Amino acid sequence: MKNLFFFDAMLTPKIITFVYWLLLLSVTVSGLTMMFGAYGSFIGGLGTLIGGAIGARIWCELMIVLFKIHENLQKIASRE
Repeated sequence: MKNLFFFDAMLTPKIITFVYWLLLLSVTVSGLTMMFGAYGSFIGGLGTLIGGAIGARIWCELMIVLFKIHENLQKIASRE
């Protein structure tokens, strides 16, 4: 509990996985709505599905990389 209150442990990396699944769900709903909706196009919806899934994955991976860098820097700082 002390780590959480004094920011020694990061909470956000645990939340990123949940956010990733929410992003995938929203991309899927948006893509399917575009594909089969009255005002969308099938190709546009397919592009949204593929591009959105790849974009969500890249964004979440970049966020995790930032936190891994932070963890490694803390390890280096604690050694000295």
